[in-house]
Amino acid sequence: MDPTITAVSADLIPALVSSVEALFREDGGRHDTRMDLAWPQREGPAYYTALLADEDALCLVAHGERGVSGHLVGRLRRQDPLHPGAVTAVLESMRVAAARRRTGVGTVLVERFDEWAKNRGADGFEVTAYAANAGARAFYLRHGFREFEVTLRR
Repeated sequence: MDPTITAVSADLIPALVSSVEALFREDGGRHDTRMDLAWPQREGPAYYTALLADEDALCLVAHGERGVSGHLVGRLRRQDPLHPGAVTAVLESMRVAAARRRTGVGTVLVERFDEWAKNRGADGFEVTAYAANAGARAFYLRHGFREFEVTLRR
């Protein structure tokens, strides 16, 4: 069964926040010990509600018979003094529930983001993934992203 992908409206903010909260626990909490795991519940509703009014932002949820199975939040970055005139689509946040991975949900989310961004003039795409998250990195590589920068931390 193909997932239903819906642009987030005010009534779907709680579902989006719940998916973001799961992403924080599953990914950030595992790969970044300094991650504030309470941020989605504390700040998420206001943050994502504000994005609904921003035409340079896209919030999607994937859902089916068993509820929300994932989300994608993307934004356009138009003001970059180092790359004048560039319009970069930044995939800010994405999650697919473990039970729905490898079923095409992530692909459909990325395709919708790609189409939305291109229709708004994007000429570049970026996503950040934890170096230790091999699954996420492999997914993004399969979808045309290529390694560009490396951040070293201690």
